[in-house]
Amino acid sequence: MTDLNQLQTQSLSHVAGLSDLNDLEETRVKLLGKSGEITSLLQKIGQLPPEERKTFGQEVNVVKNAVQNALESKKTELEAAALNAKLASEKADVTLPPLPMAEGKLHPISAVIEELGDIMRRLGYSHATGPELETDFYNFTALNIPPEHPARQDHDTFYLEKAEGDDETSPILMRTQTSNAQIHTMQSVEPPFRMISLGRVYRCDSDMTHTPQFHQMEGMAIDKNIHFGHLKGTLQRFLEDFFEKKIEMRLRPAYFPFVEPGAEVDIRWDYIDARGEKKSRWLELLGSGMVHRNVLKSGGIDPEKWQGFAFGAGVERLCMVKYGINDLRMFFESHAQFLKHFGKNPAFRRN
Repeated sequence: MTDLNQLQTQSLSHVAGLSDLNDLEETRVKLLGKSGEITSLLQKIGQLPPEERKTFGQEVNVVKNAVQNALESKKTELEAAALNAKLASEKADVTLPPLPMAEGKLHPISAVIEELGDIMRRLGYSHATGPELETDFYNFTALNIPPEHPARQDHDTFYLEKAEGDDETSPILMRTQTSNAQIHTMQSVEPPFRMISLGRVYRCDSDMTHTPQFHQMEGMAIDKNIHFGHLKGTLQRFLEDFFEKKIEMRLRPAYFPFVEPGAEVDIRWDYIDARGEKKSRWLELLGSGMVHRNVLKSGGIDPEKWQGFAFGAGVERLCMVKYGINDLRMFFESHAQFLKHFGKNPAFRRN
């Protein structure tokens, strides 16, 4: 017992005098490690007579616990002292300028989608949505697209296999245009109304001006006594708001199954040629026209009472023209320099 008391007194005195964490760790190993002095005493219990083992074991554990508590207390004390010394020697110079931070930006496509939605809302159009997984009826038939039309072939459209036991007769596909939202809206909303649909569409196509997945904006207005002049005025206002300047626009007769009459929308566009000379040309931008009677009927609207106009544009197309981007694939490669240059600061939303 006297030896144990002496070991405890010497150990506690030694721990109390330590001033370095490395020395403290060495002391811990020396006393409580696998071959430490106190640990070795516990290993000798089995060599004692049975009647002495319990008492000796309890006495060794008292010494072990006292030394262990002292080591932990000293460790906390030395760590706090080391931290205070570090803080005292590493003062921050608050007069230095802050480090530059990388500025996050909206992808140009996301920014243009928001911008298009804001412009059309200011013109009185509400946002409508349609499913991206659509039936052949809403994507083609209801839009007056005939069965023999090339767009309905496998090489242009992504068709999906039906689930086993599916009773639907209309084929299922990934929508090729956001016009499907027009039919859903006509079937669920009483005219008059103005709606736009902004979203993803899918087609079997891939090159520097086409991708299998891209974005479209469709607009439709249904009312009584609405005419082509209203369509032209809407498009003129929309394009000038989007490009933020006066636009010379022309409507060129064109055929689209879902409108009659139909028109391609061209704008006069200035550009610099390879010689550095300023040139101007007509640039095809989007399609439009008066909603076909058959489309109105498919939407449950009486063409004898109501009529309307519609127009549609590719979001990527509008973005490329506005910002001078000549390769569609740049939108998806997402190089840091591209996003830094063409991305939009989120603060633009407040304007």
